[in-house]
Amino acid sequence: MPRQPHRHPIFARLYERLARAMERELAAQRRELLCGLTGRVLEIGAGNGMNFGHYPTTVQEVVALEPEPYLRARAQAAARGAPVPVLVRDGVAERLPEDIGSFDAAVACLVLCSVRDQGAALAELRRAVVPGGELRFLEHVRAPRPRKAQIQHALDRCGAWPVLAGGCHCARDTVAAIAAAGFAIDGMRTIDVGAPWLHTNPHVLGTARSDG
Repeated sequence: MPRQPHRHPIFARLYERLARAMERELAAQRRELLCGLTGRVLEIGAGNGMNFGHYPTTVQEVVALEPEPYLRARAQAAARGAPVPVLVRDGVAERLPEDIGSFDAAVACLVLCSVRDQGAALAELRRAVVPGGELRFLEHVRAPRPRKAQIQHALDRCGAWPVLAGGCHCARDTVAAIAAAGFAIDGMRTIDVGAPWLHTNPHVLGTARSDG
């Protein structure tokens, strides 16, 4: 039987442990990412649902997509303890389900590195949100320092890092891709997550708005 394209059983279990280990460091960033959201929210690549506990009660509903079966099961368990209604579904960002309606905001958290087609995923997110709707993002990106960026590019080109890390590409210029998809960056800051030697260390946390 061929391997399911979005099934990464070993990586998913490692990610589950890593996400929980890093929650102390990332909890404040997750709260900042989601602060002030209202109405209906679409979250892509929800992983094990670590964001769910940080959604403000001003959110009416969260529809969370996660294609990896093991992580989706963890997300469904997390949804039961969330402070807002969360519906976890199977789905990928590049092909949103046809019955996905208009959302007031979309959330991309540590996922745009691993979508197969970043441009298609962002185009789908722009389609999913109402005109002027928000995209909240927390993503690791290509390093500004040339030496680290060269390492990131080498890992992506050789295929080693994407295979080991569930499809992640560490050298993507995600901010440029967001702008190219028709979102206007409202505000953004760069943060470092984890040890300085990690090649995925530089992250961006920000808000963009659909140009309508």
